[in-house]
Amino acid sequence: MGDYKDIWVFIEFKKSTIRGVSFELIGKAKELAKKSNEKVCAVLLGNSISKFCEELAYHDIDKIYLCEDAVLEEYLTETYSSILVDLAKEYMPNIILIPATKIGKDLAPNVAATLETGLTADCIDLNIQEDNLIPTRSVYGANYLVDTICPNKRPQMATVRPNVMEKSEVSSKTNPELIEFPVKIDSSKLKMKIIEKIETTTTDIKPIDEAEIIVSGGRGIGSKDNFKIIEELAAVLNAAVGASRAAVDAGWISKSCQVGQSGTVVCPNIYIACGISGTTQHLVGMKSSKKIIAINKDPNAPIFEVCDYGIVGDYKLIIPLLTEALKKKLSQN
Repeated sequence: MGDYKDIWVFIEFKKSTIRGVSFELIGKAKELAKKSNEKVCAVLLGNSISKFCEELAYHDIDKIYLCEDAVLEEYLTETYSSILVDLAKEYMPNIILIPATKIGKDLAPNVAATLETGLTADCIDLNIQEDNLIPTRSVYGANYLVDTICPNKRPQMATVRPNVMEKSEVSSKTNPELIEFPVKIDSSKLKMKIIEKIETTTTDIKPIDEAEIIVSGGRGIGSKDNFKIIEELAAVLNAAVGASRAAVDAGWISKSCQVGQSGTVVCPNIYIACGISGTTQHLVGMKSSKKIIAINKDPNAPIFEVCDYGIVGDYKLIIPLLTEALKKKLSQN
């Protein structure tokens, strides 16, 4: 399919910054582009976002497709999918990579359906062979890995989990080609409009998706009140508080804190697991952490098979001691 070329990365923003997963996809796109001899292109949709072109110029991007308009201030399936479809029809990319975030999981299937092409969702790895993208995803509770292929349709599309790939490294500044695509959408004719935005997560909960340190609690914590012990350690470390599915299902902590296959996949520098046995569902969400510290009373808990440091004991005794020791150490610094 010679008319289709280049690898596109849909750039996602959060609180006026480029999300880390976008840099992960750029890093993977550059790796794939070397094998397929294609160009890496960033797609920016939004309002007042041209400023990010400068930041992307330090990541070896070849082209930037910029769609900037007030109608794109907030994400709507109708507007974003319409523009991305029009872009793809005019410039014919070979591959489109989209983060498997709340926005990406909504956007990608709408675009794929309109373009009548295939989509592999929630991938954990990507490869390329003979011009065919080979996305890898986990199935059946992460017990199996499956490679898929879309040989007869273009563009090839995939959504990729955050925190499973290495981020693109900052390089010397380049001069990517800038293609500004006009936005021709009449806001008065939109089927949906945002009237009011209501935050559904507690404002004082630090997000886990891009946290550098996470302290997590599981079923072994025992109760909602006992999570205060976890929160005190997290506060000292300026860390996010995470949880296993069992703790969330018990109503001890918000769903937004859930780490795992059915929650959020994380990749912090330090992950401290307290009272978490380490089921496959949970391990999928945190095993790529740089350093894993496990605290559990059960010496045979599966979490000890993947951790870098393990402590067999009662977290109620260990965590307060660790918290106090860290307070003293950090106060000296």
